[in-house]
Amino acid sequence: MNRPIITLMRPHQWLKNVFVFTPLFFDRRATDWSYVWPCVVAFMAFCLAASGIYCFNDIRDAEADRQHPVKRMRPVASGAIGKRTAYTAMGTLWVLAFTLAVLGSFHDGSFQTGLAGTLLSYVVMNMAYCLKLKQIAIVDVFIVAAGFVLRILTGGLATGIEVSHWMVLTTFLLALFLVMAKRRDDVVVYETSGVRARKSVAHYNRDFLNQSIGMLGSVTIMCYMLYTVSADVAERMGSRYLYATSVFVLAGILRYMQLTLVDQKSGSPTMVLLHDRFVRVCIVGWILAFVVILYT
Repeated sequence: MNRPIITLMRPHQWLKNVFVFTPLFFDRRATDWSYVWPCVVAFMAFCLAASGIYCFNDIRDAEADRQHPVKRMRPVASGAIGKRTAYTAMGTLWVLAFTLAVLGSFHDGSFQTGLAGTLLSYVVMNMAYCLKLKQIAIVDVFIVAAGFVLRILTGGLATGIEVSHWMVLTTFLLALFLVMAKRRDDVVVYETSGVRARKSVAHYNRDFLNQSIGMLGSVTIMCYMLYTVSADVAERMGSRYLYATSVFVLAGILRYMQLTLVDQKSGSPTMVLLHDRFVRVCIVGWILAFVVILYT
């Protein structure tokens, strides 16, 4: 596989699909291989399906991407890959994704054909997003946030683990916070270069996004804290000390707001995660705190 094809697939974005493992981790099944394996299969299927969407998006946006200071380097926009090749890659990725989804099995050995339905919902929703919905302000960010909810639902479906309403709410709010920060970066690019990443940028401005980011950051932290002190959650996880993990969430969100509002570096949440040491320390600290609480 040549380099442009790999770039077209955007493997660095697969990091988002780690959300598939969330139900497994919080249900204390992360060391049970009979649960881990179907979750790994679901993760791989989701990565392939998402890469197919990136192919479709780059084909659709090739002309607009050529005007963007960063996106013009994408394989289709730069001419490194032709549209026919990109369509072939897209189709191949989706065939592989749905094959994995259908042939993968639950921890009890039964087929998880329902996973294919979840993947299909994700693909159809994102195709609609690429074709039209990403041009509609507010709707665009809700669609992206809904994609993260589908990821955790996929993890729950693959393992047969029930996904709590707390997990759905917190995931949706956090994703919405990150997407709003990304939209702010689109506005900054538009103001400095005159290039609009998408039509919906015209219906956003810094004041609106600054307030939205502040509001969503606050609501996300509050929702998470309520989750950690919930009596049913404490009973299910066997600990009353979940609230101790809130410090990492608070620090991480404040740092991300600093990167967004002060340093103007919120263009790619994945790149922030990969390159910002403070954010990485917060995430590792949060994970380790839960490992100690849930697995020791």
